[in-house]
Order: sequence, then C-alpha cells, then structure tokens
Amino acid sequence: MADRAIRYRLYPTTEQAVMFVRTFGCCRKVWNLMLSDKIESYRSAGKFAAVTPAMYKKEYPFLKEVDSLALANVQLNLQAAFRNRFSKSRRKKNRFPRYKSAKHSRRSYTTNNQHGTIALSDRSIRLPKIGYVRAVIHRRPGNGWVLKSATISQESDGTYYVSVLFAFEEPVSSYIADRTNAVGLDYASDGLYTDSTGHIGSNHKYYRESQRKLARAQHRLSRMQGSRRLEKKSSNYLKQLRKVNRIHRHIAHQRLDHLHKRSTEIANQYDVVCVESLNMRAMANRRFGNGKATMDNGYGMFLCMLEYKLADRNKYFVKVDRYFPSSQLCHQCGRRHREMRNLKIRTLTCQCGLTMNRDQNAAINILREGLRILNESSETT
Repeated sequence: MADRAIRYRLYPTTEQAVMFVRTFGCCRKVWNLMLSDKIESYRSAGKFAAVTPAMYKKEYPFLKEVDSLALANVQLNLQAAFRNRFSKSRRKKNRFPRYKSAKHSRRSYTTNNQHGTIALSDRSIRLPKIGYVRAVIHRRPGNGWVLKSATISQESDGTYYVSVLFAFEEPVSSYIADRTNAVGLDYASDGLYTDSTGHIGSNHKYYRESQRKLARAQHRLSRMQGSRRLEKKSSNYLKQLRKVNRIHRHIAHQRLDHLHKRSTEIANQYDVVCVESLNMRAMANRRFGNGKATMDNGYGMFLCMLEYKLADRNKYFVKVDRYFPSSQLCHQCGRRHREMRNLKIRTLTCQCGLTMNRDQNAAINILREGLRILNESSETT
C-alpha cells in the first residue's frame, strides 16, 4: 500500500472558521497540558506518566466541543516526539518536545476518517464537527483510493487548506530505466542548478523581485499602533499584517510552482539524475554571504521533488557525497585543481587544454560519480 495526499483550498464560513481556530487552540492546549504532566511525573516519580486528552475534559469542558480525533492525534504526535527523542538511533537528531506558543506555533490539526465522516463532493469537503466546507476540488482521487485522514491548516495570510491523505495499491511499473539517459546537476547560486549539458535551471529570484513591494508594506506596518513590543495591536495593524503575509505567501507559491515545473520536466526527460548531497542549511549561513540567494532558490525542496517524482516513474535518483571534489577535478584528464576551492574563480582552465565553466565541469563529474555508484550498487544486489 502507498499513501498520497492532495491539498485543497478551503473557503469556510465565519462560523466554520471560528470552529477551526477553536480546534487549533484546543489541540495546542492539550499538547501543553500533556507535556507538562509528563515532565512533572518524571521529576516526582522518575518516569514519564501515560496521559490522554480525556483526562482534561472535566477540568476544561471546552475540549468537548471540538473533534475528539484531533485531540487523539495530538496524543499520538506527542508519543512520537518522545520516541524520536529517546530512540538510540535518532537521539542526536531530535530534541526534547517543547511547549507550543499561541503566537508562533503552526495552526493545524489532523482528523481521521471513520465510516465516511470525511468525504469529498463536487465543490466541498465534509469534516467532523464542521460539516460541508466549500473547497476547490481541482483534482479527484484515483479509482480504489481509500480516504484515511485530513489535515486542516491556516496559513499566515489567513487562508485555509486541507490536505487529504489517501491509501492505494501501488501498481507494478513495467518501465525499465535507460541508464545511458542520465544527467548530472550541480547547485548554482545564481541559477538553481547547472546540468552536465550546460543548461542553467532558472534565473528567477522571486524574493528579490518582490522585495521592494514587501519593504513598502513592512514600512507601513512599522508605523502602525501595535508594532512595538507589548503594545496593543490595532485593527489597521492586523489588516496590514495580513497584507505583508499575503506577499510572503505569493512569493512562496511562485517558487513552489516553478520548482514543480522544473522537477517534473527533468523527471520526464531523464531516467537517471545524479546530484550532490549538500547541506543547504550550512550554505545559507551568513558567513558565506549568500544566505538570501540560497533560501530564495529552494534547492533543497527541488531535490525532494525530484526524488519522489523519479521514484514514481521507476527511475533512478543518485546522491553523490558532498565531500566529493566535483569542482576541483578536470573531467577531461582527471587533474585536481585545488585553486578551484575559491568560489570567485568561475572558469576552470586545465593544462590539458580544457576551459569550461566550473559549474558545468562539476555537473559532469557528479554525473560520472553517480553512474559509478549506481553500477556498484546494482552489482552488489
């Protein structure tokens, strides 16, 4: 069985929006209460107590007004957070669960489908405790897909979305990938990527393109009552804040749309894609001086999209170790040029007569190394 989610835009009524916000708050309240009781039990008894949302409904009657499955999923999420923290295999990667803030935590909750409590219609979706909510059903599930759960979320600009999870039997693909139809991709700060054929991914900088408009909106926001710390936020401040958030969401949607188009184009065109396993968070560090450009590219999301789209098509996605000196090796003679560690040198000039852009040369080396890794893995299996 495979799972796949489809995200729909919701247009709730005022009463439905109030119920959504109330459910967000109750989920956050239950999380904080259970986490607090677990910490107190460990301090007093030396072990984490088992807690459930039902323990708090008598003291907090408003918890009975929202979907009980949403609160049950909060309990499962907290249990998973503790498992991930104290698991030996992942202990270094996960920190101790923290309290959720009303201002900064993500507004979302997940509910499960029980005997048709969640259902899709032509122009709406039915949700427990909410009823039918108007939605844009731009895509229908396939035949035999079983609806499992729905995650309702509110974005920073006030818009609502629902991500509906379906389970289905994954068909066995008969497609055999052609390993000669391969491409290597090297990250480029000024163009998303450069492939082994010399093509540049994109020159779009969506944040930079909207930066002046965003700066004007933020400047107006800074002049309104509520911009200072502990100052009561006026209605005009909240209205202007939604405008600022709307610009941020527009930039994010532009970037996401572009990355989806590029990744789909590559996944359809090539059977083997070789990339470098870069640490994008480290590259966005201020020490390198290009953090804004790195985040504006969205290269990490681009690689995630490529990986699952190639897997759906029964094709290969190969990661080359980040410490492989792809930029320093001449792909023609193999000579290593340590001076290429200086990122200001944009052209590789070798004694063998090769003169090439450093990014394209690195993409060719990544392609060759990726094919070598792929062939070795298939020989061992």
